[in-house]
Amino acid sequence: MYQTKKNEVVEIILHSERSYCDPFNEISVSASFTSPDGSIKKVLAFWAGSNLWHIRYSSNLVGTHRFTTACSDSGNSGLNGLTGEVEVTAYTGENPLYKHGAVQKNSGNKYLEHTDGTPFFWLGDTWWMAFTTRLSWPDGFKKLTADRVEKGFSVVQIIAGLYPDMKPFDERGTNEAGFPWDPEFKAVNPAYFDAADKKIQYLIDQGIVPCIVGCWGFFTGFAGIENIRRHWNYLLARWAAYPVVWCIAGEANMAFYDDPDLVSGKITYEQYIQKARKEWTELTRHVKKNDPFKRLITIHPTQNGHEQLEDETLLDLDMLQTGHAGPLSLLPTIKQVKAAVDRKKMPVIDAEVNYEGICGSSGPDIQRYCFWANVLTGCCGHTYGANGIWQLNTIGKPYGPSPHGATWGDTPWQEAYLLPGSWQVGESKKFLMQFPWHKFERHPEWVKKPCSYSDLDGVFCAGVPGEVRVVFCPFFGGDFWGENTITNIETNVRYKAKRYYPISGVTEDYGIITPKADGSWTPPRNRWFGDHVIVLQKSE
Repeated sequence: MYQTKKNEVVEIILHSERSYCDPFNEISVSASFTSPDGSIKKVLAFWAGSNLWHIRYSSNLVGTHRFTTACSDSGNSGLNGLTGEVEVTAYTGENPLYKHGAVQKNSGNKYLEHTDGTPFFWLGDTWWMAFTTRLSWPDGFKKLTADRVEKGFSVVQIIAGLYPDMKPFDERGTNEAGFPWDPEFKAVNPAYFDAADKKIQYLIDQGIVPCIVGCWGFFTGFAGIENIRRHWNYLLARWAAYPVVWCIAGEANMAFYDDPDLVSGKITYEQYIQKARKEWTELTRHVKKNDPFKRLITIHPTQNGHEQLEDETLLDLDMLQTGHAGPLSLLPTIKQVKAAVDRKKMPVIDAEVNYEGICGSSGPDIQRYCFWANVLTGCCGHTYGANGIWQLNTIGKPYGPSPHGATWGDTPWQEAYLLPGSWQVGESKKFLMQFPWHKFERHPEWVKKPCSYSDLDGVFCAGVPGEVRVVFCPFFGGDFWGENTITNIETNVRYKAKRYYPISGVTEDYGIITPKADGSWTPPRNRWFGDHVIVLQKSE
């Protein structure tokens, strides 16, 4: 009998009694698990090299789980028809991913929550190429993880080996074991994923959700649809039992920079987009159908995630990408975010915007604005990014130019992780967690100068009527003097007030407030110029 704890993974190792010339392609192996409640999950096994296949399983149901293996080569008694039991016992630790379970969409299509219903705030960081040796294991990876845990990050966006900004089999995409696939995309390299396993497991053990991006979108052209399907089957077998989030592709509808069909005029860009949307719809449907653990599914877009597919109902989370032009991106960002949130189809995350330091721009003031404006507009969290980290520049060895010939900047990750924006958004998240953020609705009528979303002309306000109001007063919104008036204060609610400075993390308490006869209240003038957050909270 195998043993594990609730939501933790148990690994069952199978030894083939036969040898195969091409084991990855010649046979398939799975196991059917029957839970204590009678439900059945068919779990894929993954080829682990040589004559080994591994099955990974987890459950949030305490009790005895019984399994039977199946192999496409029915005569292989080492892989077919084996039976066994997994005893799942209670989890008693404090890791939220084991204590509360994996992340899923809330039934109200507004925010994310754990399996047990505990709200989950997405504060993501962007480590696209972190499986490569440019983020060394264990020293570099553990150092960066420790920093992000301390700052309050809860998600890391990471790509499963098929990267952006390079052609396949560029040496910058290797890890300790080489490339994830052989040069002709005939079979995976299990050792590559063994090395990646260590990083995935470590993130989870530290309470961080890996948001695993299957590949960059243009790999359908390099590898072919069928190979990307097989790639996804392997990822499902390797990692679906873990509390991960699936991101089907990065910039799913983006063609490679010198795509021959587009360069030659064989197809138009519009035709390419139509083809890509059809292909990624098919692949998303395949992942959704074949994931026995039903992990949350999203897709990283060129602009809006819901536009990357023909059938957006396959998605649980709407990812956005809103620009890297520093201050020039702010207005397009809030417009795009508001439009996505107002659809009310699924939770929304701005998953790529204004990496800190990119092109020598997008400093901490941009990071603060994007975090607070997006969250108070209705996003279920926010993804931060820093140039130098997404591509993993290292000291003395920058990533180098993208296929278009230019580089996005050479700051090494060892410097980029210390940029102040990551601390400021982390502290902002911690401050926000004091309040029932998952219940927040936008309330422009609560302030005298709300942002119009047609200009950077005011403040952002959200909260719960009669309970809490949170007002972000940004420098970019014209709030220099900090004299915003809060309006329409309920006469039957006694509020206490505080001001938070996201630049420093300092909070000022003002105690119980006394609104004017017209229901308005103007906070004291801010102590120093810059962004600040005003909170009114019901006094008990």
